[in-house]
Amino acid sequence: MMFCFFQLSNVNSQPKYEFRAVWIATVSNIDWPSSKSLSSDQQKEEFINILDQQRKIGMNAVIVQIRPSADAFYASNLEPWSEFLTGKQGTPPSPYYDPLKFMIDETHKRGMEFHAWINPYRAVFNLTTQLDPNHITKKHPEWFLKYGDKKYFNPGLPQVIQYLTNIVKDIITRYDIDAIHMDDYFYPYRISGKAFPDYQTWLQYGNGLSIDDWRRSNCDTVIKMIHDVILDWKPLIKFGISPFGVWRNSSVDVKGSDTRAGQTCYDDLYADILLWLKQGWIDYVAPQLYWEIGHHLCDYKTLLNWWSDNSYGKQLYIGHGLYKAVEKPNAAWRNTNELPDQINLLRTKNNVQGSVFYSCKNLMNDVNGWADSLRFDYYRTPALIPPMAWIDTTKPQPPHLTKIDLGDNDSPQLLTVSGDGINKNETEKIKNFVVYLSPSLVGLTDHPSIIIPADITLKFKFFLPSDYFLLKDLKSCYVTITSVDKENNESAASNIITLQQSNDGWQVKK
Repeated sequence: MMFCFFQLSNVNSQPKYEFRAVWIATVSNIDWPSSKSLSSDQQKEEFINILDQQRKIGMNAVIVQIRPSADAFYASNLEPWSEFLTGKQGTPPSPYYDPLKFMIDETHKRGMEFHAWINPYRAVFNLTTQLDPNHITKKHPEWFLKYGDKKYFNPGLPQVIQYLTNIVKDIITRYDIDAIHMDDYFYPYRISGKAFPDYQTWLQYGNGLSIDDWRRSNCDTVIKMIHDVILDWKPLIKFGISPFGVWRNSSVDVKGSDTRAGQTCYDDLYADILLWLKQGWIDYVAPQLYWEIGHHLCDYKTLLNWWSDNSYGKQLYIGHGLYKAVEKPNAAWRNTNELPDQINLLRTKNNVQGSVFYSCKNLMNDVNGWADSLRFDYYRTPALIPPMAWIDTTKPQPPHLTKIDLGDNDSPQLLTVSGDGINKNETEKIKNFVVYLSPSLVGLTDHPSIIIPADITLKFKFFLPSDYFLLKDLKSCYVTITSVDKENNESAASNIITLQQSNDGWQVKK
């Protein structure tokens, strides 16, 4: 069992609720698996190492790309195994295992959320790929359009919209994911001098709309249908989008941001994110604010303020482009303060609930020392994932704290805290127990001290090493615990146990 510890002196420095996640990209083996030639055991070992490292840094969620281009990192009757998993599309892992089930189980063991990241319209990532005979482009070639060096689903076809909805239904009904996640690839980014070749489809299905409005309507429809299928089949699953960081420039729309982006969500990718937020079709948005503070065209602070003002009551997480510190970094991205400054700014916004980092390997490599900055400073205290009141508000019942064992001569000051776990009448699915330690009863449950993943027994035990407390400064300490369910609702606090320092060490105060 793994725990997150911190010094009590830092208890008030960080938010109690904060979404902290990394994107784990599988396309082209960016993050995982690191090679197409890894064995099943090596794939598992590598993914477990990623989870352990990210949890140590302070993450409470991962966003994993499970469908890079009409292929699958899971057992599917609809789409073939991904080439990025085994090196050849359609070839299952050997020895066989279901990577998605494995990843979900390992993520949940650590008390973290698993968001399943799918790409809706990209069908063939590289035209040189040897496609499996059962790939959807082979079954329905009339559904696809070639643009640049890739093939895309034609978003204007009703059959495509229904197919993509069926993909989501298949995933959510067979796997215990916490969210469906899409990134910025809706209609493809424009290629200079080349129009996306859907003119004939527009003539057939445009129904009097301009081609731009029709394209936006196609994206609106698929988002609405996916939202509806989630509500129909698994209403507690979240649906999130990570769009390009600029919705529209204010030069073309007074509602847009004071930016000068060359392409935008609304005008070029045909993704009207604000409509989806306003209509409640998505539960969170994680705009990719991959520019530095003070950028001359798209300033991070300007965009942070804009998205904060336009989140429509849904949750807002900021996407940070750590890769910018690796790929030809400018002076701003060589500055070790860039990411800390971005986090400090977003934490001043009440409408911002967290961060997502692109990508996993950049944190694993500790670019600019930012993994250590998060682990030992900005994410030193664990955080609860903020609940979504429009999804579920039922809180679990409080657990019960039974005893604290103060150790023996062989392990002086090794405190063992244990409890009965959940109430026998509990109806909620418990995923974590939260331990609170505080020198004061006032604000006792304001800041989590330790977050413990609930195991199958739904009982708990945690250990405090002898150097955990600031012995010189603390004379007494209050201990209580809560339960957190799968939808991130937290119970009331348990009974409270008081510890008191004496010449003989810590004692339970009667």
